Amino acid sequence: MYRLILRTVFVPMDAERAHRISFGGLRALDRVPGVRAALGALFSAGTGDPAEVLGLPFPNRVGLAAGFDKNAAGVRALALLGFGHIEVGTITAHSQPGNARPRLFRLLDHDAILNRMGFNNDGARAASFNLRTARTRVARMPLGKQPIIGVNLGKTKVVDAVRAAEDYRESARILAPFADYLVINVSSPNTPGLRDLQSTAALEPIIRAVQEAAASAVPAPRSRLGHVPLLVKIAPDLADADVIAVAELALRTGVDGLITTNTTIDRTVLDGSDRRFALAEAGGISGRPLAGRAFDVLRLVKAHVGDRLAVISVGGVSDARDVRARLAAGADLVQVYSGMIYGGPFWPGRLLRAIRRGTRRA
Repeated sequence: MYRLILRTVFVPMDAERAHRISFGGLRALDRVPGVRAALGALFSAGTGDPAEVLGLPFPNRVGLAAGFDKNAAGVRALALLGFGHIEVGTITAHSQPGNARPRLFRLLDHDAILNRMGFNNDGARAASFNLRTARTRVARMPLGKQPIIGVNLGKTKVVDAVRAAEDYRESARILAPFADYLVINVSSPNTPGLRDLQSTAALEPIIRAVQEAAASAVPAPRSRLGHVPLLVKIAPDLADADVIAVAELALRTGVDGLITTNTTIDRTVLDGSDRRFALAEAGGISGRPLAGRAFDVLRLVKAHVGDRLAVISVGGVSDARDVRARLAAGADLVQVYSGMIYGGPFWPGRLLRAIRRGTRRA
């Protein structure tokens, strides 16, 4: 049914406008107490499979990747769908409009998304107020359904690369008090020069700056660590040697984990009309075509770091079999994004139930 709605209602509509309408509708329903309770039961009944990762109690191992809720405006609404964690952002120190529209496109033949959003968000200060509200609302949810809240940090576009560490420091200073965990995002292809910051020489001062800024933040009450956990999100397009170099840097600097991976700029993962379209457009690709490389990077990282770092796997997760394969390969948590866009609001709950039953389809 949702596929029919997607193709007849949302596909003819600009993808960003469709996202705004659907997310706004979910948030509106969440504000009605009786409706909220009914939706919570309908969407996510029986989805519990708790896990402790990063010293935090995750209700289950499947979360929503950054990019869906850029300003932390609908954390509780998204939690109704059954996610064990919600990663908000990417948030920059200063508000910015992002790239020119249109900047979000569906690649229907591949269940994929092409985006060049450019970290459009209201800035760290505005997000901090939303996160304060979100934490209060989440604390009122039943135990076992309270999602972990991650905060994904990016570089403000107008800030020069030489000042990137200070820009990330400012975001961390403002947002760490409201985050269960923080993520340094230097892997989006949509901010000029950002991926250059994945070099160990450029990344180390950013890590140090975020750690220093977050050091004074009191960890969430449910945390078993003495600090706010910090992860780094890397690109699938890094060479294997560079992936290992980032993992080594993470170990040396005391980073708590890695997120593998962000979107890809590799157009060879597509074919047919989707490939022809993507070749003519800038941006990163997410969804099913990313699965192979995301899985390879996961295995590469786990083979190198073992259990010394937590690893969150994201990219091309389409069904319960994908989730189980990522967990079996060593992922501590799995994130989804495009799968929900194509699967709809009931998809996360179906996915979690399928994982528990050992079946494939969500």
